Amino acid sequence: MKPIPHPPCHASLARSGRLVLLPLLLLFTSQPVAMALDEAATLALLVRTIRQTDQDTVRAALMKGMLRGLEGRRNVQAPDDWSVLAEALSRSDNASIRESADRLSQIFGDAAATERALATLRDSSAPGAERQAALGSLVTQRYEGLADELEGLLEIEALHLDAIRAYGIIAKQDAPNILLARYADAAPQSQRAIIETLATRKAYAKALVRGIKTNIVPREHIPSYIARSLRDVLGKEFTEVYGEIPELQKNTREMIDKYKRLITDEVLASADARRGRVVFQKTCGACHLMYAAGGKVGPDLTGSNRANLDYLLLNSVDPSGDVPEGYRTQLIQTVDGRVLTGVLAEEDNRRVVLKTVDQPRVVIAKEDIEARKVSEKSMMPEGQLDQLSRKDLFDLVKYMQTKSQVEAAK
Repeated sequence: MKPIPHPPCHASLARSGRLVLLPLLLLFTSQPVAMALDEAATLALLVRTIRQTDQDTVRAALMKGMLRGLEGRRNVQAPDDWSVLAEALSRSDNASIRESADRLSQIFGDAAATERALATLRDSSAPGAERQAALGSLVTQRYEGLADELEGLLEIEALHLDAIRAYGIIAKQDAPNILLARYADAAPQSQRAIIETLATRKAYAKALVRGIKTNIVPREHIPSYIARSLRDVLGKEFTEVYGEIPELQKNTREMIDKYKRLITDEVLASADARRGRVVFQKTCGACHLMYAAGGKVGPDLTGSNRANLDYLLLNSVDPSGDVPEGYRTQLIQTVDGRVLTGVLAEEDNRRVVLKTVDQPRVVIAKEDIEARKVSEKSMMPEGQLDQLSRKDLFDLVKYMQTKSQVEAAK
């Protein structure tokens, strides 16, 4: 694809690799100098740069940067000449460039681009990744007709999880019934996604409580951070069904001493680290990495002082005793009634990005935030060790003290 003609005064900008990347860095860095830049002017500069370059790699990089900088946004004013550039990019031989141009057009409020995304989503012959991208863009743009599409997407393996999560953003009155009807037969990851989604809206949360009451959703499937969120949203309506949520242990030292009396060298000598890995995956792996496997909500435990029993017990018995600022629980309520719980991944003057147990990246535009609170409590549940059988406890500690990965027990 050849450069799109433009006044020659910008030609040097397109030829210089450093200058091509400069506006990208200025727009999307979170440093104060970038905060002061006028977004419209910077977007216009990027569009002019893309028009002038004849290198697909540069075009792709700049549009990827624009998409990252505008992530979670909608109805942004289109830069001058965007429609001309988008039309030219739509004829590119590079599929990635065409897709990025379409996604940007949606952010800029182009109805035709939205219709193309909808057509891709409905196209059963389209690659799964393309349909996922189309669904994601339609969710971000709050496409009005998407709610009626989601139930059918639950039956498509490549779109199943994304469709569950989409109900949290695109409200639908019968969404709880649709999701709870599938809960019993769902895989564990899908069950977690259903619980997370139903906890995001008050009307959904009421249905989730009914699901707990009727044993559709086992009480033990509700993570502690979700339980705390539901208690805040519903109050007694939740706790009367779920029960009271244990607060932090006040007798931390006594609890640690109790576990140290149980977890002796003799007990650990006969424990099974391979089985302990399975226990870890069920109880800790959704939030923590260990040996490069697991979630990224909490700290990576691979290099921690986990071989030290005192350290391990202190952080397990009283996880909220000393929570690093970067791992404090963020509670966000949006103007459309969603309630989101996670830890802060990124923040700038336009958006907040959370990491949740179910999703590594949840982007919320600041204009969509109604209320926000930072909790002193960790998302890690209190009393987690109390929920384990003695064998599971011993096997977990044995695994936590390993120096290299072991094969999981069958």
